[in-house]
Amino acid sequence: MSTFQNQIEQNVMRTKMLIIGGGPAGYTAAIYAARANMKPIQALGIQPGGQLMITTDVENYPGYSQVIQGPFLMSEMRAQAEHVGTRTIEDTIVDVDFSSRPFHAITEDGFTIIADTVVISTGAKARWLGLESETKFRGFGVSACATCDGFFFRGKKVAVVGGGNSAVEEAIYLTNHAEHVTLIHRRDALRAEKIAQDRLLANPKISVIWNADVMEVCGSENPLSVTHLMLKDTVTGGTSKLDVDGVFIAIGHDPASTLFKDKVDLDSEGYITTKPNSTETSVSGVFAAGDVQDKVFRQAVTAAGQGCMAALEAERFLSH
Repeated sequence: MSTFQNQIEQNVMRTKMLIIGGGPAGYTAAIYAARANMKPIQALGIQPGGQLMITTDVENYPGYSQVIQGPFLMSEMRAQAEHVGTRTIEDTIVDVDFSSRPFHAITEDGFTIIADTVVISTGAKARWLGLESETKFRGFGVSACATCDGFFFRGKKVAVVGGGNSAVEEAIYLTNHAEHVTLIHRRDALRAEKIAQDRLLANPKISVIWNADVMEVCGSENPLSVTHLMLKDTVTGGTSKLDVDGVFIAIGHDPASTLFKDKVDLDSEGYITTKPNSTETSVSGVFAAGDVQDKVFRQAVTAAGQGCMAALEAERFLSH
């Protein structure tokens, strides 16, 4: 690439490991790599800390007996990574060359990073409805993760928006906590697998509203909390009100993998594919950890575990 050739003689940084992304996977990879004396460089990107930076209460991350805030957890991870020797840079990788080792990456600020190994931990973003009211109540009754936040709705009424496997699975999961779950789908048939649909429709704690869009999330101001949804019938155009204490948006996620298209193998949904029981990608020496390759669990603790795996695999790769 001419871009790399132009940049390589100036503003160059070298490292045994470049970590792209700053969420739980990236910070954990950095911690393990630094402790192995790999002197990693971590490019944090446009949102250091990832999705947890917009997460309020975190109650399911091991090691904290009390509820903590997502930004606090991320700041602690970053401080730990830096303490053991990681060089963090608040810069975004805009191009990569994985065609040969050592690998090259260019940052938005014009630096070239030459790395013997790379860990991709750029994460994924939940798809939202795009409502102003949805944004207002995000973290105060609006969530995109039932596993993360379902516990806070014990004995309450909640809604799930979506019609695919994720929406059905989240609705079923929420019955473990909520008094009642209403699934809202804009069509008259679900896209989820038949066996999952059967389980959903047979559950007495779940009801379905067909052919409906969420027009607005409504709630109280003090304290900020969701009280009901305004729905629009996609067939008749009529409106209705649904009383709920919370709403979970389950219309999919978008992995932050655009930069790596045609550089490593991606699946049909854009997630980076890795070898079985490994974080190694289709390019030897390039690893992927966290939500950019995990579309099943999408938890901070599983992302951290994969970050650990990636660093250990990279260390072994270099030693061999």
